[in-house]
Amino acid sequence: MIKKTFKNIPKPHRWFISGVAGFLFVLFLFPSEPVSAYKNSASTLEVGKRYGLEVNFDNFTIENFSGLEEINKTKSVVVKKGDNLAMIFKRSGLSPQQTYHVSKAGELAKKLLKIMPGDVLELQIDPQGQLVSLQYPYSSTDTLVITKSENNTFSSKIETIEVDTRLNYTQGDVTNSFWNAGLKANLTDNQIMQVAGIFGWDVDFALGLRAGDSFYVMFEEHYINGEFIENGDIVAAQFVNRGEAYTAIRYDDGNFYTPDGRSMRKSFLRAPVNFRYISSSFKKKRFHPVQKRWKAHRGVDYAADRGTPVIAAGDGKVIKSGYDKYNGNHVFIQHGEKYVTKYLHFTKRKVKKGQTVKQGQVIGTVGSTGLASGPHLHYEFLVNGVHRNPRTVDLPKAQAIAKKEKDKFTNIAANRLQQLNNNKRIMLAMN
Repeated sequence: MIKKTFKNIPKPHRWFISGVAGFLFVLFLFPSEPVSAYKNSASTLEVGKRYGLEVNFDNFTIENFSGLEEINKTKSVVVKKGDNLAMIFKRSGLSPQQTYHVSKAGELAKKLLKIMPGDVLELQIDPQGQLVSLQYPYSSTDTLVITKSENNTFSSKIETIEVDTRLNYTQGDVTNSFWNAGLKANLTDNQIMQVAGIFGWDVDFALGLRAGDSFYVMFEEHYINGEFIENGDIVAAQFVNRGEAYTAIRYDDGNFYTPDGRSMRKSFLRAPVNFRYISSSFKKKRFHPVQKRWKAHRGVDYAADRGTPVIAAGDGKVIKSGYDKYNGNHVFIQHGEKYVTKYLHFTKRKVKKGQTVKQGQVIGTVGSTGLASGPHLHYEFLVNGVHRNPRTVDLPKAQAIAKKEKDKFTNIAANRLQQLNNNKRIMLAMN
């Protein structure tokens, strides 16, 4: 007699049980040995235990189906463009109620609101179609884990893999361009841009470089279980331009300072775009390539590929963001009471009038809208309403590090300078 019906048992298990019952029935009809010989059959009992069955050979019953379970399924879901948690759960066969409960699994669960295309969610789902757990590795070291508890509520936590941070060092000499020299020194594209950003207030990377200029960069590398994962922060760097050395030390606040504690960050960037070359300089008189007449050129034209990001030269407020037939798509930014910067000929504008922007924030992309013969950024710099050459205008002095941080920074700077100089000597000896 079967004490529990087969109605709720998956087909593969019903087939197994039917087979076992049929086998036992044949044994009792045509025993070649006493039935008791099969009573302690190891293989039969082991199979029964595996499925949570208790096989009673005496009264021909199969008992205890309560342990008959399927293994939870793990599903990897790649986030698509336009996806959100509700859409992902729906595709995975999970109910809106489960979406709601997961989204309420503590403050950490809000990270699921920032999922991006290409991210991967690991979903563990039980045989009844209920979510057991969710894992979202949102960085190379950190994973959001949301698990279901016995009372059917969800909780969240962050699991972090221990990272081994090591220092690496490289150096190079400029022959024709800093970009090519950086690549030759095995710097990544991002690191090259970081170095240019660190020294961009003091070094003119467009026209101010000379053959024989040199650079030295010390940076972090991250490893997990001995395997390289990613580059970390640049911690110290030096750029020698025309015989003058500029040295930068990274502090705990993420900013760079000179060894004596003055910020490398000035109020304005010299160039607000990663350009290929200057196509037209600041001039009192220039023949306009489109209008075909002589007129003042009150800014600098930076030739760059269409779509190249343009950033704000300094902190400020957008006082104009619009389009006209002369300037094309353009943005004007007010910096305090004294300074205004203008950016013309965008393909697209990324900010609106009245918006507050930070130095380095993308405000548009290079284009050729308006009166422009090709893709470039026309950049103007006004001081008290008067146009000045952005490449030569005197900029406000750099701020010094806070007095309460000075002693700590001095110790860090001394250590970094020693490391930087030691590496330079080692490289010199190797060459």
